[in-house]
Amino acid sequence: MKRFLMKTSMVISILLLLWLIMAQSCMKFRMSDSEAREKFKAKGVGLVINTITINNRHLHYLVTGNDTLPTIVFVHGTPGSWDAFQQYLWDKELLQKFRLVAIDRPGFGHSDYGNPLNLAQQSVIISPLFDYIKNDKPVYLVGHSLGGPMVVKLAADNPGRIAALVLLAGSNDPAQEAPEKWRPVLYKTPLTYFVPGAMRPSNEELWYLKTDLVDLKNDFPKITCPVYIVHGLKDNMVPPANVAYDKKMLVNAAAIHELIFPDANHFIPWTRYQPIKELLLKLY
Repeated sequence: MKRFLMKTSMVISILLLLWLIMAQSCMKFRMSDSEAREKFKAKGVGLVINTITINNRHLHYLVTGNDTLPTIVFVHGTPGSWDAFQQYLWDKELLQKFRLVAIDRPGFGHSDYGNPLNLAQQSVIISPLFDYIKNDKPVYLVGHSLGGPMVVKLAADNPGRIAALVLLAGSNDPAQEAPEKWRPVLYKTPLTYFVPGAMRPSNEELWYLKTDLVDLKNDFPKITCPVYIVHGLKDNMVPPANVAYDKKMLVNAAAIHELIFPDANHFIPWTRYQPIKELLLKLY
């Protein structure tokens, strides 16, 4: 029996060690720059890849399209990276009207992967991007999931610089967030090393989001541009009740437009690509 217990303990230890090693190398939800170049080359679309440094943090982003056109900036959810929007970046119809930019939010992709920040801190790192891409044409922000409150924060912190917001299944209502008090246990203890890939920084920023969304209440009145709210009624990750909350909070928005999909879940950027693309084409 003792020998059996020793063998079992050894097997478990080896499995845990293997998982520790694998957890840090899998599920990173990011694409290498070389793979991105090859993909866009195959689509016949020119791709510019940049990284800027702000306050000793890095912001990695990709650009397609003509620099003289209005710009759409895509902001991914959690976990994720710029390539969540790759299909949009090589879309020929969008490229006829817009320059397209997709970022890796801080802590994800190639923007200091694994070191997340709260929304306010992320805004400090992302906001200078608007100076780097400035061309005196309108700038539109599109945010999916956690990217929704992110673009609200960015617009509030950059008054007059954003022409419109598009919230794709945006998680903005603090009342719709589950308590999830287990999350700090996973990122404040050694257990964090057992969380695979980008799920680790995602877990941490999702805990920050509990407070971030409460603070964001003060930013909604600062939004004066038009806002497009897009949501699926079968979204069980970000409840559709967020739509009513957004409409209630956007008291100074120039206009509020809704696009609701009765049978769609949380993954509308991909499952409802065509109608979302049509919405984007009408922004300018």
